[in-house]
Amino acid sequence: MPRVHDEVVRRLAAACRTGEVIAIEAVLDPDAVAVCDSGGRVPAPIRPVQGAAKVARLLVALLPGADLTIESVNGRASLVIRRSGTAVAVIAVSCGEERATALWVVLNPAKLRGWHRN
Repeated sequence: MPRVHDEVVRRLAAACRTGEVIAIEAVLDPDAVAVCDSGGRVPAPIRPVQGAAKVARLLVALLPGADLTIESVNGRASLVIRRSGTAVAVIAVSCGEERATALWVVLNPAKLRGWHRN
């Protein structure tokens, strides 16, 4: 199933690059959930974000002025968002057959230092 996972992550990245909520939502399972880890250091939802539309809006909020890449996180294709080489989010993705079902969004600056490209 790694090929399916990688394809879903590629489609999610392409949708994110459009910056359009509807495009992102189309790659998410209707019951998708996003869990954010900000460590209380940056603004982020405290509770899981549930539903494709809300998760898509969360992603859109992270994207302005950012570069998005697909990189390996724990051996799986994931998304990394950077601004001026500084990582602002690392997003691990769980997938079903054709869509992303869960996003694990690391926003805690202390956990992102190793992802910076300065």
